[in-house]
Amino acid sequence: MKKGDKLIKVFAGNEPSVFLLREKLEDIGISVLVKNDSSSAFLLTVPVAIELFISESDLEQAEPIIREFILNNQGFYHDRIK
Repeated sequence: MKKGDKLIKVFAGNEPSVFLLREKLEDIGISVLVKNDSSSAFLLTVPVAIELFISESDLEQAEPIIREFILNNQGFYHDRIK
């Protein structure tokens, strides 16, 4: 990611799915930011979803990978690329 790039959320899901998708994107040279809302740890609950962000400039390259990932795992993920 370059300084000043706009980050966009492209996926949200459980930890294993987010890290698997992150690996697929990083394999093609796309930098990824994973955000986990740790505030729920204070309530002793599991976070609803972990979010995955990429630079807006990488969206065109990442979109086919994300769509394929979601289609191959249909039924498990609800937060899809917009």
